[in-house]
Amino acid sequence: MKRRELLLLLGGAMTAAHALRAQQKAMPVVGYLSTASPGENAPAVAAFRQGLSETGYVEGQNVAIEYRWAEGHYDRLLALAADLVDRQVDVIVTEGGDSSAFAAKRATSTIPIVFHTGTDPVESGLVTSLARPGGNLTGVSLVTTELMPKLLELLSELVPQGRVIALLVNPNGASAEPQMRTAQEAARTKGLELRILKAGAEGDFEAAFASLVQQHAGALVVGSDPFLFSRRKHLVALASRDAVPAIYPRREFAAAGGLLSYGTSFPAAYRLKGIYVGKILKGAKPADLPVQQPTTFELVINLKTAKVLGLTVPPSILTRADEVIE
Repeated sequence: MKRRELLLLLGGAMTAAHALRAQQKAMPVVGYLSTASPGENAPAVAAFRQGLSETGYVEGQNVAIEYRWAEGHYDRLLALAADLVDRQVDVIVTEGGDSSAFAAKRATSTIPIVFHTGTDPVESGLVTSLARPGGNLTGVSLVTTELMPKLLELLSELVPQGRVIALLVNPNGASAEPQMRTAQEAARTKGLELRILKAGAEGDFEAAFASLVQQHAGALVVGSDPFLFSRRKHLVALASRDAVPAIYPRREFAAAGGLLSYGTSFPAAYRLKGIYVGKILKGAKPADLPVQQPTTFELVINLKTAKVLGLTVPPSILTRADEVIE
């Protein structure tokens, strides 16, 4: 092969390589950072994709998503977030509350981040304002901490004889302290005694429920936390085994056999995050996108579980229920 032909061939190959890289760059890449595992988070991912599609982005067609799963190991989050930054993704969306949001915030101050949190994002320091977040973060605040008084109220209404109530939290979660503080204040206001139980690993659940029984707690509030949510079937089974009336923060607990749940619609929150990511990919700045807050909440009662526990659900709860499982 002559030198001229070789140079032309090499030049053509380099042009093709440049063109391929340009095509790859033309498809934006979203980094998805989660505290959970793929299987248990499938409904959330589906809702997120729905929100993306509403802004014109479909995974595999005109947007790519790089998933990073901590699988309940919170200590992995910072390294996973750094990996997404090294990948030079266009946006990072976080799942799993403050822990994943702060990991992403520590990893980058330039890549847009869309989070969801169960605490006040201004108080925690994620953003400077709900209306104008500033910086590179925005997202959805699920106000799970603020719902603690409502959870105690509903549980007391269903189990009025339970004057000692336990609260189960994950001590490794960023929202544990605010939830404990808010629940303690609400319990004092209602004249209830609150016992704090902690479970941050699979092996902690048996000890927590043993403590609940020993302290003669008449009912249980399960805190909002990704790890606790991922073990919802185990928690519901333990509550059933020990005949403990319990209220949970998400409808999936009641669907799994839990007595009662009250909280925001998580699929709706993930859909909102998808919409925000789509807007950012089209040029919107996180600093200009207000942090969204839910305005509707779901009350779900499992009558089958109530019957097993020997509880009569008062009409005041039944008439307010968004869903009754029989």
